[in-house]
Amino acid sequence: MKLTGREKYELFGEGVITVILLLLLNLSVFILIDSALKSNPALSNAVFMVKNSITIGGVQIWSYQKIFILIMFLADAEVLYWRLERRYKQMQLRHIIAELHYIANGHFDHRIPFELSGDHQRVVDSVNSLVDSVISSMEEERALKQSKDDLITNVSHDLRTPLTSIIGYLRLIEDRQFKNEDDILKYTHTAYLKSIQMKSLVEDLFEYTKVSQSNPHLTINTINVDSMLQQLAASFELEAKQKHFVITSQCTPKDLEITGDAEKIGRVFNNLITNALKYGNGGKNIFLSAKQINDTVIFEVANDGEKVPAEALGKLFDRFYRVEGSRSKATGGTGLGLAIAQSIVEMHNGTIEAHSNDKRTSFVIQLPLHQPVSKDLP
Repeated sequence: MKLTGREKYELFGEGVITVILLLLLNLSVFILIDSALKSNPALSNAVFMVKNSITIGGVQIWSYQKIFILIMFLADAEVLYWRLERRYKQMQLRHIIAELHYIANGHFDHRIPFELSGDHQRVVDSVNSLVDSVISSMEEERALKQSKDDLITNVSHDLRTPLTSIIGYLRLIEDRQFKNEDDILKYTHTAYLKSIQMKSLVEDLFEYTKVSQSNPHLTINTINVDSMLQQLAASFELEAKQKHFVITSQCTPKDLEITGDAEKIGRVFNNLITNALKYGNGGKNIFLSAKQINDTVIFEVANDGEKVPAEALGKLFDRFYRVEGSRSKATGGTGLGLAIAQSIVEMHNGTIEAHSNDKRTSFVIQLPLHQPVSKDLP
């Protein structure tokens, strides 16, 4: 820390005043001791005898004044150093307080730049860490607020579109703007499809809200991985056949078991398989696999459909994001399926990633073999 000219002058003045006071104190003590020796012959003789018995390096000390001067010089140097060090630390503390006021006035990008020693450096480090923590909390709060705003905007948009269609078709029926019964059936069927679409969005939104809670509840079970993958493949067999897909599953080892919330983990794979059926255009196969590596189980849900654009891979797990880039519901997606899958995986202390190339698009999930027992509690 660099001192200002005024502080250097202040420190110099402190040193001069201290030296003057010490010299006056030394003179006073010397006069008192000298007076005591002159007024007390016995004490003077005792000092004389002690003086004659003391030698330093073979040289006899004949003057007690020399001993006094040496002792007082060392004592004065120690006092002077202590005074100047204390004043210097006070100046450091004053600088730290000034920096704190500067930061508190809204300059949150500023950090205390001093390199000090001892407790003051720990104070500086603590202040800088505290500011970093506050800035991080503020950014998280802003991101959370923005996230909530985006959620409201997206939900409003995705609900308004089908709701407008439902109201429009029902108004046509209400106003008797139809020619025959076929028109009525057409209008009601369209309204029905839009209602199903709204129901799907509301259910996905409810599920996402539930799994995104800060203290989620997991019911921990033991899950046979091979049986789970086979059941998933069988449950989607009809839908896959209609879209000309074949679903296969593989598990290594065959008796692999994990612990987790079976219902929620099943929801993850349901969402991923549904996603593959909707967006795996041009593909013929969906591959489900699991393998154990030490205390980790690596799952993969892959398809051989179209490649996902590189710029979209990092956004796949964002709420309401759809690769086709429009708000159209031609694919029937709400854009919440992968966000729900990610939340459930993170609840199980795992990770999920997406990879895509010209031959294969895959979602890779890593889960611990066993979940902590505490997760079983609400």
